[in-house]
Order: sequence, then C-alpha cells, then structure tokens
Amino acid sequence: MRPQIPSEPGFETVAARPPQPTARALCSSLATAEPGTTVTLEGWVHRRRELARVTFLVLRDRSGLAQVVLPAGTVVPPEETVVRVTGTATANAQAPGGVEVTEAVVEPLTEPAATPPVELWRPALDASLPTLLDHAPVLWRHPAQRSRWELAAASLKGFRATLDGLGFTEIATPKFVESATESGANVFAVDYFGRPAYLAQSPQFYKQQLVGVFERVYEVGPVFRAEPHDTVRHLAEYRSLDVELGFIRDHRDVLAVLREVLAGMVASVAACEDAVVRTGARLPVVPEEIPVIHFADALELVGAPADEPDLAPEHERVLGAWALAEHGSDFLAVEGYPMAKRPFYTHPQPEDPRYSRAFDLLFRGLELVTGGQRLHRASAYDEAIRARGEDPADYAAYLQAFRHGMPPHGGFAIGLERWVGRLVEAANVREVTLFPRDLHRLSP
Repeated sequence: MRPQIPSEPGFETVAARPPQPTARALCSSLATAEPGTTVTLEGWVHRRRELARVTFLVLRDRSGLAQVVLPAGTVVPPEETVVRVTGTATANAQAPGGVEVTEAVVEPLTEPAATPPVELWRPALDASLPTLLDHAPVLWRHPAQRSRWELAAASLKGFRATLDGLGFTEIATPKFVESATESGANVFAVDYFGRPAYLAQSPQFYKQQLVGVFERVYEVGPVFRAEPHDTVRHLAEYRSLDVELGFIRDHRDVLAVLREVLAGMVASVAACEDAVVRTGARLPVVPEEIPVIHFADALELVGAPADEPDLAPEHERVLGAWALAEHGSDFLAVEGYPMAKRPFYTHPQPEDPRYSRAFDLLFRGLELVTGGQRLHRASAYDEAIRARGEDPADYAAYLQAFRHGMPPHGGFAIGLERWVGRLVEAANVREVTLFPRDLHRLSP
C-alpha cells in the first residue's frame, strides 16, 4: 500500500513534533564548535571547583575533557556523577581546546555518585596495586590508566592490520579442550558435562591444523595457565596473540614475520599520541633485522653453566642490556633452546638435534614471545610422542591433519599484557591488565 498524501481522503494531519534536543557532542569536538552555538555534552563530572565569582565543572567523556562555566553558588553533582550539559560554546584560550561551555544547564542522568577510592581528577593515579585491582571498574576511568589499555587496543589493531596485509586469516578456536597442549601439570581441569576437560593453554593444536586449510592464520584470545606463580610477570589468564604460517624454510622465516608484526604494532601505538603522552610510554624502534644469539652462546655470555636448560629472569635482563649496548636494539631473539625444554611438536635442529629450531624474543630484558618451527611429518610426531612415553592414539584428533599432509610450518605467540607492560615500563603486569586473574584473585 502506497502512503497517503494530503490531497487524498482519509489523510489525517499529524501535529508537528516538538523540537529535538541538540545532538550530543564529544568533549574533543568542542574545540571546533562555532562560538555562540548551542552544544550538548554528556559524560562524568570529572572535577568541581567553586570560586568566589564562578563555579567550574570539568566534564569527562571517552574523548577527553571539557570545561563548563557556571554562576557562583551553582549546585554541581559530585565527581563521577553522569550528567548532560547544554550551553553555549564560548571561546576561551585558557580552556581545554580553547573553547568552553557557558550559560549552561546541568542535568544529572543518575543519582549522585559515591566518592571514588581516589581522586580521579588528579593528573597521576596515586593508588597502591591492591587498591587499583580491588577498585578496577572505577579506577580504570582515570585518563592515564585508561590510556594504558588504549595502547593495548592500538597494538591489537596494528597486529591484525599487519597480518591481514600479509595474507593471514583470523581464526577462532575452542577454549575447552580434551587434552593439555603444553604439559599436563599446568592446566585448569573442568567438568564438561560429566567428563574431564581443560581450559586451553594455547590455540597451538588448532592453529597448526588450520595451516592445512588457510596456510596463514592468527588468533587473538585468552589462554589459561594453572601455574602457581606469584610474580610480577605471570598471570593465570592473559591475552595471547597467536600466529602460524605454512611453507617456511625454518624458524628464521617465522622471526621475519614477527619483525613485521612488531613494527606494525609500534606504528599503530604511535598514532595514539595522546595515550602515549599520558602513559609516558617509550616506543621502541624495531630494527630491520632483529639480532639473534644462540642459546648456548647466551649462557656463556651471562656466565651460566653450559648445561642450564633455560634462561632465568636475571639472564634475560643481562641479555637485554647486552642487545641494547651491542646492537642498539630493545629486541633480542634467543634461538636454539634445548629440545628437552620445548614441547613435543618442536622441530629439532638437523645439524644438532639436542637443540631446537625455536626461539624466545626478549623485549627490554623480558621474554615476550615464544616461537619456532614445528614438526610437520606424521612419522615425526609418532616418534616424538612415543619418546615421551605416550601413545599417539591419545592425540588422534590433533594428528589427523598431519596424516593427510601438512607443509613445513611454524609460528609464535605474543603476550599482550607483557607487551604493554614493557611499553609503559610498569613494575607489575597486573597494572596494565583490565581484570587480572592470578593465584589469589578471582574478582572483580
């Protein structure tokens, strides 16, 4: 049925709608508002200042701050109350962006807010780590604290954009799994409809299988480690940026892709200028080729015994300082870790099978990335699993891809929280984690 028009019988005149309120503007756009025009802002009361002749209200929204000028004695809701402000855009060189709101009406959109645990209007967030974690839903509102996650979000954007440009496909894999990925000792067991299952330690098995479908894949998602570590660098749940690619020659091809990803992440973070300034982040320069040292040489350099199976945190710090002094690089790849310390799917060095075609990437003296080449022949998997005293039949679902042909492949995983922690030089990874889960904390 076509709509009626005024000339047709039966048309009823509808009363004109009342004028609509001015559309909401963000605080950041106030600087471009035409002086004298009416503007409407919505956000949180960031700060109140009552002077003898005037009252200032500083409003905060996702884009920044705006100054509102009110007559002296105006009652302003307490800090963190959500309000709507309608008034006149007025030029003032002293205001944020050079424009403020005058002749304003302040309309509360909620009941008066409770007093926050710390004063969020102060430039620095002066809170102990327990206070920060206990009150995370409120204290993440602080502009400097919120900017830390803005760096994480920018990093994710750069990660995805770089890999999309290199022909990768983003995947999503299960987080309930039937067997451990890395080892049996550090998994969270769950009751899965009456049978045992585990929270995934990584998407490793699935991303390898999907190389057989898409050749190049990546995933951003949570991983779970039931490790009883109470340190400044470990979490029980963190965001893992996983990558896997096929048709490689060895782990150095994987490292080359990692270099491109890091450069893309840094470029994306650099574009968030305000967040970089607020957090004091020190952005690294990603070298055209990341310096590499063999594990055995690394042990010698730090003065550790030649039979040491892994690098200790202090070793990593020494190596990081060495890479900066020797190569001018915040990054150092340590390759050739002992096979005894690597998962069964790791490819050994053909010339010396005691060592692996695997690497860890250190960023400013802290392990950030684990990567390398994987086994790709079904017979090699049978041998590796039996060498662990296990039955390949227990891995049947995983191994079927290899029995149907898989290319030489490898990959890596970046810990997002560690990455951001090193960017802002946080003392504890929990400072940059939205709602950290660790040995002691399950809320908020």
